[in-house]
Amino acid sequence: MLYRFLRNVIESARPRQWLKNLALFAAPFFGAEILNAGVLPRLLTAFVVFSLLSSSAYIFNDVIDVEKDRRHPIKKNRPIASGRFSPLAARTTAAVLAIATLFFVAANFNQYFLGTAIAFVALQLSYSLWIRDVIIVDALLVAAAFVLRVYAGAFVLPTSISAWLVLSTIGLSLLLAFGKRRSERTLLSKLHQRLLTRATLRHYPDTLLDSMIAMSATYTTLAYSIFTFGTAGSKFLTDLLPETLSSPKWALLTVPLVIYGVARYLYIIYEKKEGESPEKVILTDTPILGTVVAWVLASFVILYLI
Repeated sequence: MLYRFLRNVIESARPRQWLKNLALFAAPFFGAEILNAGVLPRLLTAFVVFSLLSSSAYIFNDVIDVEKDRRHPIKKNRPIASGRFSPLAARTTAAVLAIATLFFVAANFNQYFLGTAIAFVALQLSYSLWIRDVIIVDALLVAAAFVLRVYAGAFVLPTSISAWLVLSTIGLSLLLAFGKRRSERTLLSKLHQRLLTRATLRHYPDTLLDSMIAMSATYTTLAYSIFTFGTAGSKFLTDLLPETLSSPKWALLTVPLVIYGVARYLYIIYEKKEGESPEKVILTDTPILGTVVAWVLASFVILYLI
């Protein structure tokens, strides 16, 4: 009985979605502070906090969407939609998880992180109850959630945060949001399913989504390129390098990786007809995963070793 309950909770919590909360590491990582004493354990704790808050929102969302999910070719197998996890038990679990996590945050983090966590929960609730049915605004709220994650990570230390990092985050999150919606339309039309599982899909014409995806891809690449131009690395080898090769310019070497990653994601959406689950793409598409790993390693070397 307990095993079945825990299994349903974990499955409904969608651990794969926790990848989104890696955004908490962005500001400390690019601020070259992630290796400072005590920083990593606090960031990992913050990551767990936002993962639990995200999971409580996912469980609550599945309760609201139970009837729609039962008509979806994939979501119908989720614990709540399939009847394995009762809506009452799910609502109780989501509430307890969110409240307990916020109490933990209040006792162990500063008021700025707590405020960001509360805003994150409020945003997730507003998305589930209303905003997700408003065309374009639904994607903007996804972007806002990513921005809150970035700021939450900055508040953990606290540390400064670049405006261009925030703008890059917005661009990438919009690309993922619009790409997800484009792929969902493709999947449902391919299976001859009516677009009832996400209300906004009925109002998103393919041409609009294609324009939004192209705009977001361009915006992401430009914003990140400008961000890297002003990103300074450590001063470890400064005295050994000529001014032409000074550290702020080294971060530009990661731009081709971002361009390739964006282009590969577009290929997955339009040619492979996938992308309805961005986190699955990151974990299962070898070129994307390899690009992400290469980007992290290159950024680490530039920020912490050069």
